[in-house]
Amino acid sequence: MHDFQSLKSLIEAEINALQLEGNPKELYEPIRYSLSLNAKRVRPILTLAAAELFGGTLSKATKPALGMEVFHNFTLLHDDIMDNAPIRRSNPTVHARWGTNIAILSGDAMFVKACQLISEAESFCLKAVLDLFYATALEVCEGQQLDMNFEKISSIGIPDYIEMIRLKTAVLLAACLKAGALMSAASKNDADEIYAFGENMGLAFQLRDDLLDVYGESKFGKRVGGDILSNKKTFMLLKAMEVADKSQKEKLDFWMSPVPHQEEDKIQAVTEIFNTLNIKGFTENEIDFYYQKGLKNLHNISVGIERKGVLLNFTESLLQREI
Repeated sequence: MHDFQSLKSLIEAEINALQLEGNPKELYEPIRYSLSLNAKRVRPILTLAAAELFGGTLSKATKPALGMEVFHNFTLLHDDIMDNAPIRRSNPTVHARWGTNIAILSGDAMFVKACQLISEAESFCLKAVLDLFYATALEVCEGQQLDMNFEKISSIGIPDYIEMIRLKTAVLLAACLKAGALMSAASKNDADEIYAFGENMGLAFQLRDDLLDVYGESKFGKRVGGDILSNKKTFMLLKAMEVADKSQKEKLDFWMSPVPHQEEDKIQAVTEIFNTLNIKGFTENEIDFYYQKGLKNLHNISVGIERKGVLLNFTESLLQREI
């Protein structure tokens, strides 16, 4: 089996070889730009790794794997428009560089290209792969809508948040793994288990992002405390509101209100409340809960343990990252 650096190199070469030229050039240039920005390529790597895990041939899974990456970047392009984000991966976002109208249309074209690439799965698994992809694409949209809804709703609980990040983040990771399994004719049980593995690891992955937003180091243009400044209802904030006493809740309500605050004062004050309540520990326990669930799913897959090591090592590297 290939290691993950080899799979990433393969993916990068295939992305560079994609036919993304055409007229009008304003439609295609932003697509090439979006796909050229530095990225981990997690989703296509997972697709290919799962295909190899079940004995499949990489060449037959590569185009659908690319489709998953193009789809992911399409969602980021449109998310940046909705968030009015000026920076993505330390570079100007597409809408900041070309304008909103071009960004919307280029994103639409990316979705079409993703569908074309995924449709190159072999005939024996084509319907199953497409059904999985279309269902996942809708779930990602549902997750994004929930995320926007949460900005206006005060009565959000932790289960609501977990469901939102499951839809917005975890299901696509899970679908990539299951697509690789389907393209290698894995059994239904194995395909379901690797999907559950991806779902649980995806939840752990997003929760770690929440943690690093407060306790990570500022690298590659990502500012520590960004979620606090935007009043985002993360697991950490929701857990703090759950375990805080009356005085602490009042302080959180004050600092997380729409009233303007000095940015550094706000980050420091909320972080101090988190520290007092041991929110970091609660979050680490929640991450471990989903990580352990994912390990059980991986254990249940009927493939020799030596073939699972590559996938497990890659997952651990994502969860142990510093940013």
